[in-house]
Amino acid sequence: MATFIRRMGLSYFFLTFFLSSGIGFFGGVASFGINYGQIANNLPPPEKVLELFSYFKITKTRIYDTSPQILNAFANSNIEVIVTIENGILSQLNDPQQALQWVSDHIKPYLPDTKITGIQVGNEIFSDGDISLIHSLVPALVNIHNALTHLGIGSNIHVSTPCSLSVLQQSYPPSAGSFKSEITEIMHQFLDFLSRTKAPFWINAYPYFAYKDAPSGISLDYVLFNPSEGMVDPNTKLHYDNMLYAQVDAVTFAIAKMGFNGIEVRVSETGWPSKGDPNEAGATVQNAATYNKNLLRRQIANEGTPLRPRMRLEAYLFALFNEDMKPGPTSERNYGLFEPDESMTYNVGLSAFATKSASSTTISLTSSATNTKVKP
Repeated sequence: MATFIRRMGLSYFFLTFFLSSGIGFFGGVASFGINYGQIANNLPPPEKVLELFSYFKITKTRIYDTSPQILNAFANSNIEVIVTIENGILSQLNDPQQALQWVSDHIKPYLPDTKITGIQVGNEIFSDGDISLIHSLVPALVNIHNALTHLGIGSNIHVSTPCSLSVLQQSYPPSAGSFKSEITEIMHQFLDFLSRTKAPFWINAYPYFAYKDAPSGISLDYVLFNPSEGMVDPNTKLHYDNMLYAQVDAVTFAIAKMGFNGIEVRVSETGWPSKGDPNEAGATVQNAATYNKNLLRRQIANEGTPLRPRMRLEAYLFALFNEDMKPGPTSERNYGLFEPDESMTYNVGLSAFATKSASSTTISLTSSATNTKVKP
């Protein structure tokens, strides 16, 4: 363990205090969730990642496939895993028999030892631009859900898909949130499925992108959760002091306009890059640390959005590691809280949690599939 501590670049006393107190690096957050991407050639094996999760008391993760190595490594642990069906095979799952075979091969063998709590059917399908893929989504969702039910293993596994914010035609102000007209028919089918199965609507929401595209027109404090004037929605008079909450509520309003009021919106990805190209404004270590630290503090406070203040917003941070093989701009390879050698990319503000008692910090950045109500 001493070797692990040295690798983390932290003092033995400091780490021992947090581990022995039961607080942990993330304040003993019982259901802290983080995306575990694997587009890299230098990541530690899943067994080492499990050790990392255990030391930092992270109990929920999302992976972008159904890696047997990860699912086997996480067996008999307290880690809850959301798995992902790759976009490329969605059309095959339009066949109920193939969907049943997929669940039989990729989910059933790992239960109940591995705690699989969700299946994401594809990723950002509506933004892919492939019309046939979009039309494959709802049949695949239905068939996967039915296969879980048929096999008697679906009671604790929700089935959904993450959407990017590009599904919105309008997002400002939040009350004007609406989906793009060209996806209305399929979006209605998707929302009907979520409503019937009581599954959440997941979004990948990155205030960083909005700031990068218009750094002179958007307050950096507003996107980083720092104190700011924020904005007031002229229609609802709700005050927003950060962009993420405004984005989430825009999606909630869009869902309501489609006739569905009870679907919970959760954040499947959010984060901030610690490094970027010269034209990627705001991609710095300081901003990344500030964004994630402030988001975690909000979660410790059990915050909901202005539209749903009594329901804690659930969000998965992106990502666990910097991934050196991701294509695209430099920022894409620098979202990780950790380097591949398991050292921290930056400090997310550990002192912010030191003053919290173990009982007051046992809250969730991501919670179970059921809605969690909090006091006003």
